Amino acid sequence: MADIRIHRAHKLGLAKAREVAWHWAEEVEKKFDMECTVIEGEASDTVEFTRPGVRGQLVVAADHFDLTATLGFLLGAFSKTIEAEIERNLDDLLYAETAAKKKAAARKTAAKSAATPAKKTAKK
Repeated sequence: MADIRIHRAHKLGLAKAREVAWHWAEEVEKKFDMECTVIEGEASDTVEFTRPGVRGQLVVAADHFDLTATLGFLLGAFSKTIEAEIERNLDDLLYAETAAKKKAAARKTAAKSAATPAKKTAKK
């Protein structure tokens, strides 16, 4: 058996991290025929996932994700490929959310700047 451990820090906060985790769970259910269960907590959530040959969990906190998975004998031979795919998938979701957050902040700043009248300077 092979074990996979992935840690990703983020600055999304718990609410947005939950959205990313739920989206991740939906994707792995469809793409890899996983069965996912979300266990919500006050400070963190846990997404448990399983299918024949794989079982694991994704812990979702306000500032990080921790994924652990155990692969069965047959899938263990592909552990590096599977780990790379999980990392890419999770990083893509995190990057998309972070980019959206930055874009929203930029729009807010631009709107604030547009609403503030420009100062007039007098010529002497």
